[in-house]
Amino acid sequence: MSRIVRFHQTGGPEVLQLDEVDLGQPQTGEIRIGVKAIGLNRAEAMFRSGAYLEAPIMPARLGYEASGEIEAIGEGVSGFSIGDAVSTIPAFSMNQYGVYGDAAIVPAYAVVKHPASLSWPEATSIWMQYLTAYGALIEIGSLTKDDAVIITAASSSVGLAAIQIANSLGAIPIAATRTSAKKDALLQAGAKHVIATGEQNLAEEVMRITGGKGARLAFDPVGGPGVDALAAALSQGGWLFLYGALAMQPTPFPLFPALAKNLTLRGYTLFSVTSNPESLERGKRFVIDGLTAGHFKPIIAKSFRLEDIVDAHRYLESNQQVGKIVITV
Repeated sequence: MSRIVRFHQTGGPEVLQLDEVDLGQPQTGEIRIGVKAIGLNRAEAMFRSGAYLEAPIMPARLGYEASGEIEAIGEGVSGFSIGDAVSTIPAFSMNQYGVYGDAAIVPAYAVVKHPASLSWPEATSIWMQYLTAYGALIEIGSLTKDDAVIITAASSSVGLAAIQIANSLGAIPIAATRTSAKKDALLQAGAKHVIATGEQNLAEEVMRITGGKGARLAFDPVGGPGVDALAAALSQGGWLFLYGALAMQPTPFPLFPALAKNLTLRGYTLFSVTSNPESLERGKRFVIDGLTAGHFKPIIAKSFRLEDIVDAHRYLESNQQVGKIVITV
């Protein structure tokens, strides 16, 4: 029997519970992992509360990212051995698989041997953040040297990954955060500029930073009314990537800036990368190369025990963190 985090109804963090579950053995194309660490993501809190892209099927598991050692391998899987140190890529539905627990069965295509230099907490903190940022900024947005990119929710793990990716290319990461409380932490994390959107005018500050040109890309998981300011801060032909709805408010279409500046507003999720084998391979190479070269370094905000999963989700929703929240098993 394994200790698996499940919920039997949607709601706040308190609906999460540790259940004793017999996971069984991996089936064809699957791998069973003895979990050492779990990385928490905002998508999982939304799934738990019933506000995600898909509705949970009860009793529901959850979790996209885990690191650990392979315990068993299903039929038809090659390239892996028992005992391999691996981590998981968010490339599956949480209604089919979930990694919150002391063991997890996942599809083999979502399993990667990560660099041996990474600790278990670091290894569980790479794929969601770096691949999400990679897909928008590199695969689609073609970010290059000297491009300015606005990164909202910049203290999140994905935001920090976007900062590191921009710096690795010689681009200019402009971090946007609601207050100046996290300014020093974001500068230390590599942001070239930090704008506190609750205290400063985003568009004016971006235009000042870029000499009136505007940013070529904006990378936004918030949505809502703030999209108007982002559109105003973009350059001619700029791209606005919307990859979340944290604002939980209607998102307007900024018609006049879009017309005047020929903007592209693009809905985007990580699954546009992970559902395409060629894109996924390019993304994996990009992330592994960046980790190996030392350009990328996951930032761990705080660690919790598996038994404290409710407290961990409460902390996730507090927005206090700078970086990744990790569960150690």
